Amino acid sequence: MGSLLAEKSSFAKMQSFRSLELLNLSLNQEVNQQPFGVDYGRLDNGLVYYVRCNPKPRTRAALALAVKVGSVLEEENERGVAHIVEHLAFSATKKYTNHNIVKFLESIGAEFGPCHNALTYFDETVYELFIPIDKPELLSEAILVLAEFSSEIRLSKEDLEKERGAVMEEYRGGRNASGRIEDAHWALMMEGSKYAERLPIGLEKVIQMVSSETLKQFYQKWYHLQNMAVIAVGDFPGTKGVVELIRTHFGHKTSMPDLPPIPHFPVPSHEEPRFSYFVEPETAGSSVMISYKMQAGQLKTIKDYRDMLVESMFEKALNQRFFKISKRKDPPYFSCSAATDYLVRQSKAYMMTSYSKEKGTLEALESMLTEVARVRLHGFSEREISVVRALLLSSIESAYLERDQMESTNLRNEYVQHFIHDKPVVGIEYEAQLQKTILPHISASEVSKYAEKLWTSCSCVIKIVEPQASAKINDLKKVVMKINKLEKERSITPWDEEDVPEEIVNSKPNAGNILQRLEYSNIGATELILSNGMRVCYKCTDFSDDEVLFSGFSYGGLSELPKSKYFSSLMGSRIAGEVGMFGHRPSVLMDMLAGKRVGVDVDVGKYMRTFHGYCSPLSLETALQLVYQLFTTDVTPVEEVVKRVMQVEKEAVLAQERDPFTAFTNRVIEINYGNSYFFKPIRISNLRKVDPLKACEYFNSCFKDPSTFSVVIVGNIDTTVALPLILQYLGGIPKPPEPIFHSNSDYIKELRFAYPTTIAREVVHSPMVEAQCGVHICIPIELKKGTMVEEIQYIEFLKKLLDNKILQLLRFKHGQIYGASVYDFLDGYLPCIATDVRGDISIYFSCDPKIASKLVDLALDEILRLQEEGPSDQDVSTILEIEQRAHENGLQENGYWLERILYSYQSRIYSGDVGASFKILDEGRSKVRESLTPLTIQLALQRIVPFKNQHTVVILKPQLSWFKWLGSISQWTPHGRDAKILAGIAGFTVLALTFRRYSHRS
Repeated sequence: MGSLLAEKSSFAKMQSFRSLELLNLSLNQEVNQQPFGVDYGRLDNGLVYYVRCNPKPRTRAALALAVKVGSVLEEENERGVAHIVEHLAFSATKKYTNHNIVKFLESIGAEFGPCHNALTYFDETVYELFIPIDKPELLSEAILVLAEFSSEIRLSKEDLEKERGAVMEEYRGGRNASGRIEDAHWALMMEGSKYAERLPIGLEKVIQMVSSETLKQFYQKWYHLQNMAVIAVGDFPGTKGVVELIRTHFGHKTSMPDLPPIPHFPVPSHEEPRFSYFVEPETAGSSVMISYKMQAGQLKTIKDYRDMLVESMFEKALNQRFFKISKRKDPPYFSCSAATDYLVRQSKAYMMTSYSKEKGTLEALESMLTEVARVRLHGFSEREISVVRALLLSSIESAYLERDQMESTNLRNEYVQHFIHDKPVVGIEYEAQLQKTILPHISASEVSKYAEKLWTSCSCVIKIVEPQASAKINDLKKVVMKINKLEKERSITPWDEEDVPEEIVNSKPNAGNILQRLEYSNIGATELILSNGMRVCYKCTDFSDDEVLFSGFSYGGLSELPKSKYFSSLMGSRIAGEVGMFGHRPSVLMDMLAGKRVGVDVDVGKYMRTFHGYCSPLSLETALQLVYQLFTTDVTPVEEVVKRVMQVEKEAVLAQERDPFTAFTNRVIEINYGNSYFFKPIRISNLRKVDPLKACEYFNSCFKDPSTFSVVIVGNIDTTVALPLILQYLGGIPKPPEPIFHSNSDYIKELRFAYPTTIAREVVHSPMVEAQCGVHICIPIELKKGTMVEEIQYIEFLKKLLDNKILQLLRFKHGQIYGASVYDFLDGYLPCIATDVRGDISIYFSCDPKIASKLVDLALDEILRLQEEGPSDQDVSTILEIEQRAHENGLQENGYWLERILYSYQSRIYSGDVGASFKILDEGRSKVRESLTPLTIQLALQRIVPFKNQHTVVILKPQLSWFKWLGSISQWTPHGRDAKILAGIAGFTVLALTFRRYSHRS
């Protein structure tokens, strides 16, 4: 890595796309339906297999069992059964019992968790495994697990009763505002089709009452090898051995004769648009969604492929317009985007979604419909199409350059789609040739004609969501009629384009020079001290040919500020981003960056100011130009921009206040961190105190002095190209005559907060439409500065141990949660802070409100048991294996190396030699790994997590008196779409009254 030979090879690869041969094509020419690059076949029993060798990541394999069986096949009394079968696959099969499949996966470092290993959708169920294969037996056993899923899931009464609670918790987790909105919209979209009433999660009554016999009947009726495929993509020495393993574990299985065919359920079209006005009192904001359903035809010919490119170009061109409109004075919406979504088999929808201010949805709807009509009347300009053409070519170029470095999981997913939905897999090389050949010949007029598919008479569904009613269905219809009338009269004016400068940097800076160069062989990195004081460390890798990642940081942040300046300074980066922190307005910069693979962002945190980004090696100059512009641009507030930013922030605050979890989250923060203004949520009253001028002044000061910044760059770096660019654009940043931020560690101010010194346990009752419950357990910890390196490593292992044990206890033994998360917060581990490190370990899970306290007791008892008895040898082996496998995967990723080098700079042990701190941290990890035993883990738990006399528990529960009343209201159910509107309004009315009562008591 990093050798001159590698750099020349990489450069040659970069040029290969530019010289890629064009194709001689006929529109009627068929696209090869045989999947590319894979050993593809079918066993005698009907099972399809796909096997492909792929080296990334090394010694890993991505496996899947894809089954053409989903929720749409369920009968009325089976609604949710397909999903329950998927759950029970991991509970017990003929060979594996008592969640031994999960134990096997974790024992080899393949983590198990919610949404990680399987999914059930309308038309399919897919089981996924990602495993190490450095031991020959692991691949064989993983394929055996898939074989068990295909025909040997036990589905016993005992298994079902244990898993009901976990499935119910997954169901309950989807009954929040966004879940209710999505479910109602799906029912309206799919009205007239069986899909409308077959959401994969199913019905609560079925989850609660379905019998194991019903599960077995569904499983035996549909789970047959003719409906299945095994996909294996990994770092195999060859495909033949893997095919033989599949044959060994699946070949002896047989299917019953006269199997029922998989039926097709059409989605009917409709000429009259469907309207929905959904009042959702807990919604995150006011939104508009316009959907146009259409057939998702199979991609069989070159013409089909060309049509797909036209659709993609239209989508990107319209999104460019939506973005620019959102940046105007008094915009109709804060954000708007369009995308094509594949709904179900042979059906897709073109969707446009916007988020607006409260009571602004009609204006947003009018603007969205107007823009589509404007395209029909006047079309896109050639300049607009040249921009989106550049975007598409840039995207396929990136894919082509990294065609030999695709992740095995991504390739596996392609073959799953080939099997389930007949999507061709033609290979990146051929697809790159197709796009290079076709894209230059697609005209603006051809792209514009796609808008003819987006009349409101073309199976259109219009949905508006607001927290309280401000309009009626008739108002939506009037907007549609208004735009139709304006279009018919040709009263909609053409699009007004902005002037776009050619250069990001108007005047190229004079290059700096290198004062000192240091080589760190243990990292494989080089450090430069530039003449303006900036420190730059770069590491050349060959993990991804089209990726360079970078991050720069400087000490000094929001913790330095008094409360009087805090809120204005907090808003500085938001205002600067909208004004144009890189010297150009965002709407203009978007066009300037068309075709370039680059992105830069900033963050002003409590102790540090950072910029970070990514780019293609071909766009490195552009990325560094943006960093130069960040340091040399003085942003000043623009009234209309500030007004828009503050309106967005206000809507965000109001959305949080509507969310039932806000009171819960606020109390968690308050009880654990006290009244520190840094941790408290932003209120409307805080926004009123923001001074835009002071906000911009603070932001400008944050990114002004290069001498205080350290920058790390990792990726495919050609040093002969990169070094002159680094010297010009980073070394060329002028150093101010006087220091702006003190980089000396003595000046960094710690945040002041105090953990409770005893046990605190509270229940927060919050008004909510449907019952939700969250549990947060927080345990304060303190690490002594002398042993901090090892203790931080211990914390990583303790988190994984607690995560595993709580999941085993509450999910697999008691069956009452869907998932749990364990995370830490460590404050003040930077080299600039010399005190002991304070922090906490937190545990979060959701559950049935009625048993929350019981589950808290079980979790705390488990921690106490681990402290008193210690974990088992298997527990320790599992967490060691999981950590090691994650480390091995990380060593093949640029992002992992970037974080490790940054942490070496930012660690408390750093004293000017990043190689030395990297070595100490690496040795600390190895030392802890080597010392890890049940006893050392037990002692670490006792030492680091002294929870017996100091912890907090906060439980969120619904406000019961209100919730029971809502239950009585819900018994009255009008039919049709009006029922949804009435129910939403009723819910809001009750919630509004409850808020008043709640406020009065407060």
